[in-house]
Amino acid sequence: MKKFIVALAMLPLFASAQKLDERNYRIYSVKAGKEVTLKDIVSDMENYDVLLFGEEHNDSVGHFLESSILELMHLKFGKELALSLEMFDRDVQPVMDEYLQGFIKEKHLKKDARAWSNYRDYKPMVDFARNKSLDVICANAPTRYTNLVGRAGMKALDILPDWSRQQIAPLPYDTASGKYYQKLMGLQHMPAADTGKAAPAMPAAMKGFNMILSQSLWDATMAYSITEYLKDKKNREKKVFHVNGRFHSDEGFAVATQLNKYSPKLRRLIISSGSEASFPKVNWDELKNNGDYIIVTDPNVPKTYDDK
Repeated sequence: MKKFIVALAMLPLFASAQKLDERNYRIYSVKAGKEVTLKDIVSDMENYDVLLFGEEHNDSVGHFLESSILELMHLKFGKELALSLEMFDRDVQPVMDEYLQGFIKEKHLKKDARAWSNYRDYKPMVDFARNKSLDVICANAPTRYTNLVGRAGMKALDILPDWSRQQIAPLPYDTASGKYYQKLMGLQHMPAADTGKAAPAMPAAMKGFNMILSQSLWDATMAYSITEYLKDKKNREKKVFHVNGRFHSDEGFAVATQLNKYSPKLRRLIISSGSEASFPKVNWDELKNNGDYIIVTDPNVPKTYDDK
């Protein structure tokens, strides 16, 4: 218990500056049917392999919680822990490894690993992993391939050079179906999503562009990256803490579904995190289908960038 209290005091610098604490968020366990703490989530991970944290990319409180969870998980699981990020693509894994091992400077990591423009939001986690000698999985599919498949179909991926195909999920990959398909089709008929200054924008809803193939490649590649890491003999006992946009894991869709495909025995928990105008009052019944743990954050805390 003492260790968990210490960890909560180890706040990322940006969070410390804003003095974020438990007053800025509420956590609900769907299984327990009640509000819980970060410590409860980490304790629950004793029985699971992967923790998926679905974030809003510019949510200051969400980033504070991600770093706090990573630190708490390290206290509980030590070196048997890895961080996985949507924010870095598979083809830059060597650059990330060079940074973690102290060979290159941060400015080279940011440039050569194509870090998102809000890298400062993920820097506390990456640097914590570096300081504690934890692996960081660069999980995502490079945007050039998600764009290619959206424009030209899966056959275009099939004729890529061998090295290129190693940077994405094996072909053919499963594509969205059922309710997730309908969710994506809703985006297909909306203007192109503006993700602000952080993430690459979702593929435009332009004539002839197949968002289903494109988005599914993102999801499949992230899931494949996690499962391939855990299949390695030296990593089989590790816990993976994976961070992605909440669209990629809410309701058990996307990455969560693809994880089941690649490794049906893999046990995963889903956190769905985001702000609600009603905070601190929350109608948990309206949100409980989004994940195993629902986190609602304070909308009055300034965002890390403007997405409008």
